Amino acid sequence: MDTRQLAAFCEVVERRSFSDAAARLGVTQPAVSQQVRALEQRLGTQLLDRSGRRVEPTEAGLRLYRGAQRLLALEDALLTELAEPTAPLRGTFELGASTGPAAIVMPLLVCEFQRDNPRLRVVLSVSDTQSVVEQVAERRLELGIVGAARRHRSVVFEPFFRDEVILACPPGHPFAGRTVELDELRAGPLILMQPGAGVRQMLEDELRRNGRRLRDLEVPLELGLQESVRSAVQGGYGVAFISRRAVETDLAAGTLAEARVRGLDLAREIAIVRAAGRAGSAAAQAFVGFAQERLAA
Repeated sequence: MDTRQLAAFCEVVERRSFSDAAARLGVTQPAVSQQVRALEQRLGTQLLDRSGRRVEPTEAGLRLYRGAQRLLALEDALLTELAEPTAPLRGTFELGASTGPAAIVMPLLVCEFQRDNPRLRVVLSVSDTQSVVEQVAERRLELGIVGAARRHRSVVFEPFFRDEVILACPPGHPFAGRTVELDELRAGPLILMQPGAGVRQMLEDELRRNGRRLRDLEVPLELGLQESVRSAVQGGYGVAFISRRAVETDLAAGTLAEARVRGLDLAREIAIVRAAGRAGSAAAQAFVGFAQERLAA
């Protein structure tokens, strides 16, 4: 079976669009349409429903998609194994990170990795944790770097590095430098990141372990992701849970202070997320090895 046809078909299924699939593959839309039609003719069945605004796989198309993913993964693994181990990395490597890792370690790691591999184009996108996981599951990104995340049957998680979440406060706040009780958070006031953020999921899990819920804390402000929350705390509008690595400079400069909350264990594992059953490209494998070496130094 022609794996180019299978790759084109899988891109259309994942993106629900011939034009988006063509852009991703770097070919014309008619070329993608022709490959999919040739595949349908060979198999003698319709694989895609083209009648709606978005292209959807038929039942037969879904069955083929699942099998094609396994076949393409095997092909990727074989090509990687046969490639010259010293050949320079080329092409485009796309990865994503949630806002915590994106603010604390990923920019320098990505820049240094690309500098060492000048023929490789590296694209880092930043979203909340759940969005990154979904993009990896849908194979729009090859790798994700995320904080706390709900389990997902289409991806696998691997440990990357440890991070600590603290309660950040304005300087001079009554919580600064203290260990506070859960009930005191109502007087913060507490500022939250949006649903889907890894730090928020972590906080929700820890509160549940202590028999509490977010609504028990009467949270008055929800301000998107990490940078918005950090700015609000610096402005004196409340306190917020945030990665210690993300505010180390602020803590050292005295523009933020920290507190701890009794009963909450807020150390977390930053993880690499990959699509289940997907063999990593040479670029992905090289980046993971490079990053782990740098972080261990």
